[in-house]
Amino acid sequence: MSLFEEYRWRGMLADATEGAEATFADGVQTAYVGFDPTASSLHVGHLLPIMGLVHLQRAGHRPIALVGGGTGLIGDPSGKSQERKLLTTDEVAANAEAVREQLAAFLDFDGVPNRARMVNNLEWLGGMSALGFLRDVGKHFPVNIMLRKESVRRRLEEGSAGLSYTEFSYLLLQSYDFYRLFADHDCRFQLGGQDQWGNITAGVDLIRRMTGERAYGAVFPLITTASGAKFGKTEAGAVWLDPDRTSPYRFYQFWLNTDDADLSKYLRYFLLRPREHIQGLEESLRDRPWEREAHEALATEMTERVHGATGLERARTASQVLFGGKEMDDLAGDEIADIFSDVPSSTVARETLDGEGVGVVPLLADLGVTRSRGEARRSLEQGGIYLNNHRLADVQAMVTLDDAIEGRFLVFRRGKKRYHLVRVE
Repeated sequence: MSLFEEYRWRGMLADATEGAEATFADGVQTAYVGFDPTASSLHVGHLLPIMGLVHLQRAGHRPIALVGGGTGLIGDPSGKSQERKLLTTDEVAANAEAVREQLAAFLDFDGVPNRARMVNNLEWLGGMSALGFLRDVGKHFPVNIMLRKESVRRRLEEGSAGLSYTEFSYLLLQSYDFYRLFADHDCRFQLGGQDQWGNITAGVDLIRRMTGERAYGAVFPLITTASGAKFGKTEAGAVWLDPDRTSPYRFYQFWLNTDDADLSKYLRYFLLRPREHIQGLEESLRDRPWEREAHEALATEMTERVHGATGLERARTASQVLFGGKEMDDLAGDEIADIFSDVPSSTVARETLDGEGVGVVPLLADLGVTRSRGEARRSLEQGGIYLNNHRLADVQAMVTLDDAIEGRFLVFRRGKKRYHLVRVE
């Protein structure tokens, strides 16, 4: 399939400027996606434009990832109801480097002739004077046209604080980025989310005005779940690619818990398996949903790509601990805290567990794992109490500091799924 046929089959193409598809068919092209480094990590909401670059590179074209080290100091008003907090130059630089590392999990920056490039727009925006920018670029932007751009119009109509001139100028800066990539790297295409259409077409128009040449754009749909929620948002917040912000376990569980109504769409968006394989997963989802083959395939591929084989293995181990009763001997304390963050919890003093420790029967009752010592004794005798997923059967057993994972946590389980996390303090 051609690149645009690939996009269409996957449901990734929301719109494109006139002539874009034909120009891609003429030969190798260069295209870019811009990434706003106002956070120290990308999140799963960035994945569709990233996958757009992945498919572009796989089709033999040249991708550019533009990190907005300059525009990130201002912030894109698109899709925002109020102005962002401005970051320092050092903060934006650190964020840009983190974005570069995360993109390397998806794009080949070294090993192929059409290798990906990382470009930072601070290279040209950082040294540009205000007078020079207004004279050379600003003169090409009629204000009445800018006011009709959706991102500007929405903020003027809905934003409680209106729109500052700082953010109003973002359209000019992003358009100038497109021009510089066109001039410096022969980049004739900008790709992005559907909310970037106004910025992209403004850049296309600027290139035409300044050079007389044609440039093009294409946009991907903004993803919402079957329930209407924004993709990648959970009760705990955004799902990040940084393991320090979203652990591999929670990342894996995010994909594993995809609603059946959304799954076929996500399989086409995010998996790089052959078309026939994806269609087979869709058939499995339709005909044998209880097998959850498609859920597992999506969670496995996405977690391994972002967090590597080791991250995937630990995510699976953590899932087997919580849902399959696997022993916890190989898990770190921080993983225990993450896995069991949503279960009932209590604390026990470290000195209580020192030396010979404390009897399991009074401990279960005092912590509230059971309602009484009698209930604790009966549950132990019936084989229904587990410590760190090891069954306890001796009513005379003592719990000591040696039983605590990293000396920090005890995890009791009653029955199959009733967990209780104990923090040793």
